[in-house]
Amino acid sequence: MIKLNFHPTGRHFLQIPGPSPVPDRVLRAISLPTIDHRGPEFAGLGRKVIDGMQVIFKTKQPVIIYPASGTGAWEAALVNTLSPGDHVLMYETGHFAFLWNKLATRLGLKTEVLSFQGHDDQLPDLAGWRRGIQANQIHDRLVQDREHRIKAVCVVHNETSTGVTSDIPAVRKAIDDAKHPALLMVDTISALGSADYRHDGWGVDVAMAASQKGLMLPPGLGFNALSARAIEASKTAKMPRAFWAWDEVIEMNKGGYWPTTSSTNLLYGLSEVIDMFAAEGLDAVFARHQRWAAGVRAAVTAWGLPIQCADPSVYSPILTGVITPVGVDADEIRKLIQHRFDLSLGTGLGKVKGRMFRIGHLGDSNDLALLATLAGVEMGLKLSGVKLAGSGVQAGMDYFSNGS
Repeated sequence: MIKLNFHPTGRHFLQIPGPSPVPDRVLRAISLPTIDHRGPEFAGLGRKVIDGMQVIFKTKQPVIIYPASGTGAWEAALVNTLSPGDHVLMYETGHFAFLWNKLATRLGLKTEVLSFQGHDDQLPDLAGWRRGIQANQIHDRLVQDREHRIKAVCVVHNETSTGVTSDIPAVRKAIDDAKHPALLMVDTISALGSADYRHDGWGVDVAMAASQKGLMLPPGLGFNALSARAIEASKTAKMPRAFWAWDEVIEMNKGGYWPTTSSTNLLYGLSEVIDMFAAEGLDAVFARHQRWAAGVRAAVTAWGLPIQCADPSVYSPILTGVITPVGVDADEIRKLIQHRFDLSLGTGLGKVKGRMFRIGHLGDSNDLALLATLAGVEMGLKLSGVKLAGSGVQAGMDYFSNGS
């Protein structure tokens, strides 16, 4: 029998950009006895989490909760609103935008991918993965689509593979200025609960999220936030769907139930997270994430290493990508740090694999946890032979102790 031992003494530092650490009070909530998902007690739980997620998404429209991952939420958004062969415009800002496009293609949709147009003096081959969406490209392409063949525009709010955010209101304005009827779909999987997101205010038609990032839960819940236009589109969409179908879920949610078996214990945890956000206030949650991100970036700058995101105006509050020197394998540094210090960092994905690692600073964290993370990274860099310009730990201490 193989013995698995992933838990040495002390607390493991899980500093990847999701799954993020789960607060103890959420773990305790999840451990409560499972109840009848058709019983009267469940209805109260169901209505609470649905209403609470509307607050977090900042919408008055339905929010669908699936026992699924973010990938499932991607698929649900597409199959409920589109028909086979529909033309979809996507924008590649990193690996997860790439994967969403791959999923859409496998569903039989015709995808067209836009990417950053410009030059990067530092890393020419990674220019498109270091910046956010150029909304003018979307506008210009939609203007060209006089027959309105493009049925949806799909963009990622916070690209988890790179630490780059995108201006979603600018995308909405680009679509409106082009006078185009395409639906706006937004992947906010790694941003929801950590960065400001306004579903109704930004005019998004379908948003996708998942439980294991800013919502501080284990993996297992996927979300679609809808608009009236999206619901109307679902009535004529012809993509095959059964489990993902919105109509049955919306109807049964009115009473606090679901048409399929729900992830009862994860909903207990979600209820606890909703209470935590309500007590702290979403604006305060977003402010501390911005502060943590700035402190981590101060450390990376002190080390003299490039930040993956090259545009300060779209720095992610959820994670920071760190580019290693030429010839230094970022994955080998990660492995050393995990082995020596029990600290997990995010790997580089796709075209940045081996060239960068990711420091997550989201969810259940604090200043001291991040300073310990920076210490582990700094020791690992030194042990790997990377010459540093200065101490990132000291820079982080200076930032976090200045009262900001």
